[in-house]
This record gives sequence, structure tokens and C-alpha cells, in this order.
Amino acid sequence: MVVAAVDASAAALGLRSGMPLAQAQALVVGLDAGIHPAEPEADAAALGRLAAWCLRYAPLSAADAPDGIWLDVTGCAHLHGGETKLLRDLVGRLAAQGIAAQAAVADTPGAAHAVARSFSSSHCGRELGGVAVVPIGRAETALAPLPIEALRIPANIADGLRLLGFEHVAQLAATPRAPLTRRFGPLVATRLDQALGAVFEPITPVFPPDLVQARLGFVEPLLTAKSLAAVIALLTGTVCANMEKAGQGARRLDLLFERVDCSIQCLRIGTARPSRDARHLARLLGEKLERVDPGLGVEAMRLVVPLAEPLAYTQASASLSGAEPMGQDVSVLMDRLENRLGARRVWRAEAVESDVPERSVR
Repeated sequence: MVVAAVDASAAALGLRSGMPLAQAQALVVGLDAGIHPAEPEADAAALGRLAAWCLRYAPLSAADAPDGIWLDVTGCAHLHGGETKLLRDLVGRLAAQGIAAQAAVADTPGAAHAVARSFSSSHCGRELGGVAVVPIGRAETALAPLPIEALRIPANIADGLRLLGFEHVAQLAATPRAPLTRRFGPLVATRLDQALGAVFEPITPVFPPDLVQARLGFVEPLLTAKSLAAVIALLTGTVCANMEKAGQGARRLDLLFERVDCSIQCLRIGTARPSRDARHLARLLGEKLERVDPGLGVEAMRLVVPLAEPLAYTQASASLSGAEPMGQDVSVLMDRLENRLGARRVWRAEAVESDVPERSVR
């Protein structure tokens, strides 16, 4: 039997994952009381639930077994005050739940994975309170001083590379790929290219089973904005029908475009009030289509409602003239303005207590 995982106290005593259990018991007297049987299936299920919880930070989240989580925060970090604040909030919330974590943001998943697990060797980016942010275009510099294990290569390959004198990623990056591939196979070159962004690394996102969502796959990839808009109308109709059955309205929607190159592009919109008006939601999504690059084609689209609130049924106006009722709801206009211009660029008047009339509104 071997040690599957250790906590901070055990690591301070010299114990490590992969160590034979008998050796660990010999190193630490009275260790038997702190030994618990490993439960890989339960750990995987818990990691999946944690990845689903992380959807509060980004529309794309995936479990990276056995102890990691991917988050694609492209285009949404500003909603949390920037990348550093997002990571601090994430690590802080996990710590409050008794989960120790380190986090990093980088251009590629491989670089973020390496930096997050190698803080002691990282000399690039802002490293504060268990988080690190690698500036755009600095992934190669951040990876250079890290140990070769940071590239997610098996232990036997890492041992073989060390016998040849390779200690850091920079040494591997400066070595011709052909000799490494002939001796160790293609994995070393692939991991290095993924970390540096030369090879795309797809992330398969997770979706909690209780989320309202709809997905459509296509026989032929879609390329035009008109065809994508038609699919958006179908997806919003399906999602709104499901929300009506559940008595809910959407406050946030994520539209995922699954491209033929295995990459995923996403759009996120928000609403001022819960809504299940399919035409309104489709219009909000359609106005952001210009931000989507279909690449070689989109083979599937998925619409997810990560944030929904109760929405009671409302009776339509019975006006014979067809005129809009007095006090028309302006939330539709607010939604369009905020999603087009940004929430911080839309202002509204608010009453303030003051004996000076000119200062009673801000």
C-alpha cells in the first residue's frame, strides 16, 4: 500500500504522496491514528461538484483530476474586479470551507497548471496570498525556471530526463524536439507545446445536472451569423419553456459555441430582472454575435442558465386598444444597454435624503 495524499501537517513531517505506507509509519511514530482509506470515486465526485460550484466565476469550468480545476476566465475577470481579485476571492472562499488551494492565471491551461503548483520556483507574475497572475505573453518566461515535472509528464519520463541533465523547463524548451521524441515519445514535446500555446488544449466543461440548459448539434458546421442567430432563437425558446415549467426566470445566460477544432467560445449576458422572454433573450445574445469567431465552423451550441430566480406568472394586458399599460417596465431597455455598453456605463437616478432640493437626487 502507498500513500495517496497528505495534508500540510503530514508534509511537514516528511511524508509525500506515492510513499510506501510502511515507510511512512516508520518515519512517524503513532501515524496509524491519522491514516484513512483512499476513496478515489468519492474524491472524483467531490471534485466534480467543486468544479460546478466554480461556475460562479466563469462560464467554463472543468475538473482536472485528481486535485485540480480548470477555469476559463476569458472575458469575465473584470466582473470580479480583475484576475487577481477573482483568484483571491476564489482561494479565500475555498479556505473558508477548509480547502487549501493555490491558483494561477496564464495564457494557456498548461502554464497556469505549472505556475499554480510551483509557486516556490516561480519568478514571474504577481504572487500574493496563494495566487499568481502571469502577464499576457510571459508564459515562456514564467515556465523557464520551473522543474520539468511542472509540464505534467509521468514520473518515469521525468527521471529519465533528469539522468540526461534536464532540471528546468527552459532546458527542455532549448533542446531540439526530434531527439526527445525518439527517446521519450511525443508526450514531452506535446506538453511543452501546450504550455507555450503552440498546441491547443481543449477543456471539457462541466454542467450541474440541475441547471436549465439546451444543446443542439449540427450535421454540417455553421459559419454564418444568420445561421447562428437562427439556432439562438431555437435554444432560447427551449430554455424559456423549461424555465416556465420550473417557475423561474433567467438572470444570467451563457451561450457556448463548440467549434470543429475542439475549442469553445462563449458569450455571457445578464438581465436586470428575471426573464423568460425568448425574443428578448435571443436579441441580447444576437447583439453579441460579432464577438464570436466560428473558425472552421461551429458543430454544436449550448445555452446554459447558471443564474435563475423565481418568476411568478403574469397575466397579459387585456387592453382592447392594444396600448401598453401605464408604468411600462424599462428592464428590457436596461438589459440591452448594459449588455451592449457594459454595466458600469449605465446610470440611473436615485433619491437621496436632503433638505436641499438640488441634492435630493444622485
